[in-house]
Amino acid sequence: MRISELSEKTGVPIATIKYYLRSGLLHDGRLTAPRQAEYDDGHVAKLRLVRALLGSGGLSVAATGKVLQELDEPPESAHQLLGAAHRAVSSTQETEPQHPRADALLDAWGWQVDPADHDARSRLEQALRGLEDAGFEPPSDFLDMYGQAMRAIADRELDQVPLESSAEAMRYVVLGTVLIEPLLLALRRLAHQDASGRKFAEIAPES
Repeated sequence: MRISELSEKTGVPIATIKYYLRSGLLHDGRLTAPRQAEYDDGHVAKLRLVRALLGSGGLSVAATGKVLQELDEPPESAHQLLGAAHRAVSSTQETEPQHPRADALLDAWGWQVDPADHDARSRLEQALRGLEDAGFEPPSDFLDMYGQAMRAIADRELDQVPLESSAEAMRYVVLGTVLIEPLLLALRRLAHQDASGRKFAEIAPES
């Protein structure tokens, strides 16, 4: 198909497709003339993936490029897939070399995490410190509840990883990491609305 057909099929403007081509997010088509190329279903799939990562995934162009590179060069070990996926979507913000609150919590839960993954532990450390600084410290059983819920979700998610192909497994893990996290946050907020309506709709706060 020509670029106009690729645009029509995916709903992505031609100018945007050309930008993705220049940025290396989309591979070149097969040249049929000096200024004309043919595109195929592989371009359609890649274009939809790029749009998902940049759109609902909220990644930058640079981060999207990292994700695509990891997808093109998946590791052989199933366990290494998760680390590669998380590296691909790690934030560019500066991480903290020490995270005592996070490490203490993870040790209490007995979680085995990558000691080199400072990004995730820094995020947890900053979140815990933010709660502490604001004087808003949830009971310890709340943190345990969150941890148990996330561990149960992680177990179920990883049970679904397709291990027949390292490329498909990598794709599943990366997209699950990028696209499911916003889903979890949205569901939590909607669950709060539902729970609040059920619990507090008829209760007025005391003056």
